[in-house]
Amino acid sequence: MSAFLKEIKTQFMITIVLLLLCGLVYPLLLTGISQLFFPSQANGSLIVENGHAVGSELIGQDFSDPRFMKNRPSAVNYNTYTQEEKDGGDYTGVSSGSKNFAPTNPDLTERVTADIMKFTAVNPTINKEDIPADLLTSSGSGLDPHISPKSAAIQIPALVRSTGLSREILENIVKKNTQNKLLGIFGEETVNVLKVNLEIAKVLRLSGQHAD
Repeated sequence: MSAFLKEIKTQFMITIVLLLLCGLVYPLLLTGISQLFFPSQANGSLIVENGHAVGSELIGQDFSDPRFMKNRPSAVNYNTYTQEEKDGGDYTGVSSGSKNFAPTNPDLTERVTADIMKFTAVNPTINKEDIPADLLTSSGSGLDPHISPKSAAIQIPALVRSTGLSREILENIVKKNTQNKLLGIFGEETVNVLKVNLEIAKVLRLSGQHAD
């Protein structure tokens, strides 16, 4: 019996030690290291304007104002809701998920056709065949804030008309917020739409225009 109890005690102590190491020491250690060396990334890569967090570099937002660049489609609408929708119980909280339709799903054709009509209405000089694919498809998470440089460039003529800013200013804003390939060879160049729109808002305020 004493041998049995000794064996149980040993297993119990191993469990407690592993619980403390894996459930307490390890998480605290990683949290401390990340806060010390990567504080911005560890806290959500937040973008702060005038002391207030206005978004994250990693999360897209929905922009309806014609003076701002449009993001990729989002099945969760980037979790943006009106006060009326919140009061009516339609606000479902923060979530993600692309809910991309299969190529044979007629709902996909319907949704893409509607998006093409919206885009060409704002950009009448652009043929539908020239619209980049990423402006018509959502990302895997449905929350990606990035688009391709081509998708950003194709929106500039409409932004020139809606903002009154020069093409050169807008192109410089896009260039400033373009991320190159990792190590110059991995992945693709991407443009952060949220950062671009924040820059546009700043320039509009400096020029005397009101930009929320």
